Amino acid sequence: MSSLLVMCQAQLLTSKSSNLGLRSSSPSPLNSSLFCKISNSLNLEKHNIDDDRRIQLIIPKHVALIMDGNRRWAKARGLPVQEGHKFLTPNLKNICNISSKLGIQVITAFAFSTENWTRSQEEVDFLMQLFEEFFEEFMRVGVQVSVIGGRSKLPITLQKRIELTEETTKDNTRLHLMLALNYGGHYDILEATKSIASKVKDGLLQLEDIDNKLFDEELATKCAKYAKPDLLIRTGGEQRISNFLLWQLAYSELYFTNTLFPDFGEQHLKEAIHSFQQRHRRFGGHTY
Repeated sequence: MSSLLVMCQAQLLTSKSSNLGLRSSSPSPLNSSLFCKISNSLNLEKHNIDDDRRIQLIIPKHVALIMDGNRRWAKARGLPVQEGHKFLTPNLKNICNISSKLGIQVITAFAFSTENWTRSQEEVDFLMQLFEEFFEEFMRVGVQVSVIGGRSKLPITLQKRIELTEETTKDNTRLHLMLALNYGGHYDILEATKSIASKVKDGLLQLEDIDNKLFDEELATKCAKYAKPDLLIRTGGEQRISNFLLWQLAYSELYFTNTLFPDFGEQHLKEAIHSFQQRHRRFGGHTY
């Protein structure tokens, strides 16, 4: 900006000297043009400063994460698929630590879907054991941990570990991690619908009472302060949401990266957030 002012001042002086030999009192077209350029430049710089400040302040409160690419990562290295899954605990711990420092308040991570039961029994058994170890570790991480999804199909030992972890971490305020286990968006919506229908049948609700807010309160994510994700990140290169948080993602920003989950780290998370910060969320209406 200072170089522009110096250049303009020099040109103005040159113009003034040139005009001394003229008797016309009309302003120089050059002077008017320069003042317009200065004014426009000042306005542009102010806009850029305001935009920078806006970007610094826009941090998603709730980030949803589809952790894809574990098996491809392992196969590319000639390793059993289990080796890729082992990154669940260290990577999520790292993501939680970074997110907490950035000001993100809720992370919802898709760990096991209602469709994942079709995988080999060996892989499913490994994952169930891995989840038990995950909860044992996350009791000491300092974040609140919740589980969303159908628990009744999970092994009894895992169900007990989940209950203990939720109870142990319920008062932690640094960050809220929701792990989606045996979860599907269709399942979530159906369970909410059944609950509402049952309440209507029992006379606890009237049809006129049913609206978006009430439906939100019946979904699995109701346990979070910010139930609807601002940003969805999917690793692994696929560009779909795979039956994850179907209702809650209605107005979320979507970010897809080719990085496989075992390789996903701090820089990748910050790149996703930076992309989010460049967007203007309209929610079907005006930009805010």
